[in-house]
Amino acid sequence: MSRARHVGWVFPPISTLPPGEDLIAAGADLESTTIVSAYQAGYFPMPLSRRKIGWFSPDPRGVFQAGDLQISKSLRRSLRRYRVTTNQAFEAVLTACADPGRPYGWIDRRISDAYLRLHHQGYAHSVEAWDDDGLAGGLYGLSIGGLFAGESMFHRRTDASKVALVHLVEGLGIEAQPERLLDVQWSTPHLASLGCQEIRRPDYAARLAKAIELPLSDFFPPPTIRDARD
Repeated sequence: MSRARHVGWVFPPISTLPPGEDLIAAGADLESTTIVSAYQAGYFPMPLSRRKIGWFSPDPRGVFQAGDLQISKSLRRSLRRYRVTTNQAFEAVLTACADPGRPYGWIDRRISDAYLRLHHQGYAHSVEAWDDDGLAGGLYGLSIGGLFAGESMFHRRTDASKVALVHLVEGLGIEAQPERLLDVQWSTPHLASLGCQEIRRPDYAARLAKAIELPLSDFFPPPTIRDARD
């Protein structure tokens, strides 16, 4: 990664990177233009320390593609339990995902502030699952063209984050437009149970190049001025 005159930070093409290494660079900043450029190039930021930001491009990469989504019988029952919204409580979702008490929590104030700015600029979006007790779970991420890059998800009640993810996959229209791409960074047992697949970095680079040229999905409404609170 290098600093280019007048245009900010330049991220090297991920197709040229050696296989297997996830952490590619450190430094730069969390300005909105930097983050958007990073996602367009196949990178995303995570803190390495209180002062340093790392830029990751996992190999392999966890993604959802057309035909991948798997919905169990128990999850189908859960889909009827929750009311799902989009962009109605972005800040509340972000705060829940950034809870320092969560295992392996990584979202610090720098990340929270950066993605809240991106939300107000129309790049970052949330999906919320609600029940009678309030906000039960949700997720947030970044949308650029036909790419949705999922950043984090949380749940307070059973299957609430899975319900949000199912609505995201269906709402993005991946089945109708297979060129669209839902990137979840790394596959986990939680995501694999829903059908998440792993693809190698060159394949991801090719999919990404096509996805970001597509028009934005109309799944997400414009961000609200004031977020709902649980």
